[in-house]
Amino acid sequence: MTPLFSRISILILFTFLGLSSCRKVEKKVAAEETQETSQKADPKPLTPFFKNYWYAGEAEITSYELEQARYGQLHPGKAVLIFVTEPFNPEKQVKADLSSPSNVSVLKLNATKNFLTGIYPYSVMSSTFYPVADNQHAIKVSSSIQEWCGQVFTQLNNREQFEVRSFSYFESEGDQELQLDKAPLENEIWTQIRIRPESLPTGEISMVPSLEYLRLMHNPIRAYRAVGELEQKQGFYTYNLSYPELERELRIRFTDVFPYTIESWEETYPSGFGPSAQVLTTKARKINSLKTPYWQQNGNEDVSLRDILGI
Repeated sequence: MTPLFSRISILILFTFLGLSSCRKVEKKVAAEETQETSQKADPKPLTPFFKNYWYAGEAEITSYELEQARYGQLHPGKAVLIFVTEPFNPEKQVKADLSSPSNVSVLKLNATKNFLTGIYPYSVMSSTFYPVADNQHAIKVSSSIQEWCGQVFTQLNNREQFEVRSFSYFESEGDQELQLDKAPLENEIWTQIRIRPESLPTGEISMVPSLEYLRLMHNPIRAYRAVGELEQKQGFYTYNLSYPELERELRIRFTDVFPYTIESWEETYPSGFGPSAQVLTTKARKINSLKTPYWQQNGNEDVSLRDILGI
């Protein structure tokens, strides 16, 4: 082989490798763009009914009679779901103080539970910030649990990936920071129901269970295989969600016409730890509902409103 032919062959080889690398980069970029597009679709249009109901300057507060499974027993208590729209700063991922074209309108859910386990109380609260455009996952989810042994707090932020920070008084959990690939979130199901039930994930899916459940049961924060099903019967929808690996089922019953009010829910899974854990069902049944600007009703004279809610 002559030196000239060798140089030409080497040049052709490097050119081919360079083009192949460029093609690989182009394919990777295209794949990333496709993935990003799939994560944030076009915004869904809002109906006049939705705008009149959710942008009237009021929150919807609904109370529930609660039977909460914990430590192998059912404990009576109360649950409250507070839904309200608000402007959200997508960069800082907090409620926006000022008006801005970049703000995202979200339907926020503050879900609370209060119940006793023997001598000491449990207080649970989860917050979900879901775009009313129904075109991406919740922008932020947080959950906290307080009881006399201590407290835990978990927050998930929707950025390039799900960024999760979790803090616990248990040594085995401690302080954690992790990133998750994006997947449907159980916490966002409740807001999807109120906006557009037909967008609920069905069939075999990979889903991150509620942050409340994961912390109560000390399970790793990640997506688990699940099966979703939406049923309609006699004026109501029931959304069924099952996790075979966790032996857990969630059933949410709500009206089949707007505003899709949540009437009840049940959650079944082994309560307790080890082979002696009993399969119990947490149940919540609607007591009453109010549409009201509760943030203005903070005086002693407003306490009577709690009687209407039965809490």
